[in-house]
Amino acid sequence: MLRSLVETATWAPSASNVQAWRFCVVDDPALVRKLDMVSPGLSGKPPVIAVVLSDREYARAKGGQKAADEFSSLDAAYACENLMLAAADAGLGTCAIKSYNDDAVRSLLNVPDGLQVELLISLGWPDPAKSPRAPKRKPLDEVLRFNGCEAWGAEETSSHTDAAASQADDEGCTASC
Repeated sequence: MLRSLVETATWAPSASNVQAWRFCVVDDPALVRKLDMVSPGLSGKPPVIAVVLSDREYARAKGGQKAADEFSSLDAAYACENLMLAAADAGLGTCAIKSYNDDAVRSLLNVPDGLQVELLISLGWPDPAKSPRAPKRKPLDEVLRFNGCEAWGAEETSSHTDAAASQADDEGCTASC
């Protein structure tokens, strides 16, 4: 199943079709525990962690400096979403983690210098005793405009920033593993 999830991830869009993403799936329980110790953003005890990386040197060689500096991270994010949607479709819970000690993760996984760790994704079966709660979302009228953006003035943008800060309590992940 893990190979299938990663294969689905690789069908994500990629600038100039560079596909500079790389995936390291960690399913060894001892290594998962070590990653957990250096990743304060991880919650629960996931049996699997997918580490999503981008190969900046490959991106530079195939698509130039902008591909390495900007597009490779965006492309990796698209792949992450594909992986997470495929996992949800298979009944798995996921949580994207950006809160980790980069040096420690690199050391634990022997990540070569040309690769950038972009995100960790915890994967596991949701606890049936805990029903996941959907995070709050802004009303569509606050985030959607047609044919221009002038309706989002500086004052309105400022009030949205204040509201978002007060809303961002402990929403986090929607799946408990």
